[in-house]
Amino acid sequence: MKLTTALFLACGSLFAAEPIELKLWPQGAPEKPGFKSEPEKKIVKEPSDGVVRLTNVTEPMITVFKPEKPNGTSVLVCPGGGYSILAYEHEGSQVCEFLNQHGVTGILLKYRVPRRDPADPSREPLQDAQRAMGLIRHHATEWGIKPDRVGILGFSAGGHLTVMTALHANDRTYTTDPAMDVEDATPNFAIPVYPAYLTEKNSGFELLPEFKVTAKSPPICLIHAGDDRITAAGSALIYLEYKKQNIPAELHIYAKGGHGFGMKKNGEPVNEWPARVIEWMRSMGYVE
Repeated sequence: MKLTTALFLACGSLFAAEPIELKLWPQGAPEKPGFKSEPEKKIVKEPSDGVVRLTNVTEPMITVFKPEKPNGTSVLVCPGGGYSILAYEHEGSQVCEFLNQHGVTGILLKYRVPRRDPADPSREPLQDAQRAMGLIRHHATEWGIKPDRVGILGFSAGGHLTVMTALHANDRTYTTDPAMDVEDATPNFAIPVYPAYLTEKNSGFELLPEFKVTAKSPPICLIHAGDDRITAAGSALIYLEYKKQNIPAELHIYAKGGHGFGMKKNGEPVNEWPARVIEWMRSMGYVE
């Protein structure tokens, strides 16, 4: 058997079917009056660094990557990019494919970028994540997932969006639609990976006031590198707030790794973060 054929068959055993794409706002996303955007495009860096970057996203959607044997758990994956672009592969589709290997349905969120309001950069992305959580639960039976095992995982700005969705899932700034939204859009668990924008700029050791962990906050697993230019203190402080509430939480801070490693491999221990996440999910009962 030729190598290419063997690889094709191996990949085919992991994924049940072609990914499903679903628009979040069939009638158009709720934008502020007067907002205009250039057409969606990929940003090409020269020389190439292997990162796929999308920008000018005005038609947000989810893409559902289904494993051959779904175990009922799903994860909404939020790429990073400073709320300016989406790192769509190494922080997106590749993560969904990894989750599929463990029976988890990966659902890639293409949220709106660049930021509409610099003072409130996550407003539109949070709307997209809230709507996505509703659509996932509405389609749970159809997609072979359980509505009480829907998590969220995100990187950098997407990690910030993950924390916002976990703590502010029901703070809506749009008119809900019962056919697509759910009353409680809180994810069942959250996995922020090197989340950004969590701490006060002047100190770096104080959480911003919007990050209030309550008894209703979902379990969390945080991943960061100690040498990240975006301080790992944000992840540590979120962890401590969770411990105050006695909610299941896990924290991994690697000595080295920098920022934006995602699914890239460089031979460092930080590359094993996906295995740590799966171990945590298994300990929580989300992966068999």
